[in-house]
Amino acid sequence: MSFSRILRRSFSTSLQPNSTATNIKAISEDLYKERSFKRLVEKFKKSSELERFRTRTGIYEDTVRRLGRAKCFKLIEEILEDQKKYKDISKEGFSARLITLYGKSGMFDHARKVFDEIPERDCMRTVLSFNALLGACVNSKKFPLVDGLFKELPKELSIEPDLYSYNTVIKGFCEMHSFDSAVSMLDEMEKKGVEPDLITFNTLLNALYSEGQFLEGEKIWGRMEKKNVVPDNRSYNAKLLGLAIVNKTKEAVELVEEMKAKEVKLDVFSFKALIIGHVNEENLDEAKRWYNEIEKSECAPDRKTFEILVPFACEKGDLDLAFELCNEIFKRKILVDGAVLQCVLDGLVKVSRMEEAEKLVELGKTNSYRRYHLKLP
Repeated sequence: MSFSRILRRSFSTSLQPNSTATNIKAISEDLYKERSFKRLVEKFKKSSELERFRTRTGIYEDTVRRLGRAKCFKLIEEILEDQKKYKDISKEGFSARLITLYGKSGMFDHARKVFDEIPERDCMRTVLSFNALLGACVNSKKFPLVDGLFKELPKELSIEPDLYSYNTVIKGFCEMHSFDSAVSMLDEMEKKGVEPDLITFNTLLNALYSEGQFLEGEKIWGRMEKKNVVPDNRSYNAKLLGLAIVNKTKEAVELVEEMKAKEVKLDVFSFKALIIGHVNEENLDEAKRWYNEIEKSECAPDRKTFEILVPFACEKGDLDLAFELCNEIFKRKILVDGAVLQCVLDGLVKVSRMEEAEKLVELGKTNSYRRYHLKLP
């Protein structure tokens, strides 16, 4: 069925909810399959004439994400500016969606323009659109503007920032590595009577522990406990990485036992932190043991796991392990940096293990998902 017929059917059955939902799904699938960005935009604009279509936030996000990945910013602008002709634009929520979509595309100036236009449509700007603008600022990486927006707009609009506002600003400061400013926001929240949540603490923990600021991370962990906010998998993973970075692998292993006792699920990031710690301490046996723990668990090693462990195995002269890991990379269809495979190839050739070296080259050539141009020295 052609797209135009799908759309005509949608209009003709607009009074039949189930049928309309089916047709919106068909339109969504057609948009997803469309490979020409120009036709995609034309179809999207035509589909937007359907009120039911305009309620589908996910379709908007998927389409804008696709165009953003291809750096088709003019086409994103064409789609989103076209939305302003509909009555929905008089609702703050619809404008907030456009602001968010522009922000996720890195188009902050466009997001700010939509925000500034809201009063022209007889609509008040509340904390909803304010939060959308803050998020757009952070997503667009306009970090120097975050603090000014947060301090000035609430006074101008006579609104009070909420938990989402503070979490967004804290994320922005963490992205800037302005950790003192991020922690000061936590202090300000408490003064204003806004209770931090798990997202607040995890944002700070991830930033501090990952940058090696272990003691500062521990202070935030302590504040989280005092607030009776229960740490989750992400909290523990942040701390595990922090311990790994400062070479406290013994404590990291103990923390894993605590996670198990508290029934906090370990995932690939948990195991990867332990691998990083043991690699930092030059302990291949333990790094290998924790890799094997991934295999025993319900999760699977990711790209970074292999990019950490394979070069380390080569450095330590364990080519059996390195070659085994390469086979796993191909088996699991994981995309890694070609240099990771090349270092194994070079090691195999150096000790005259030519059969395995040639097999590795062949695997690199014949994989359908990516061709690796490995070269025999």
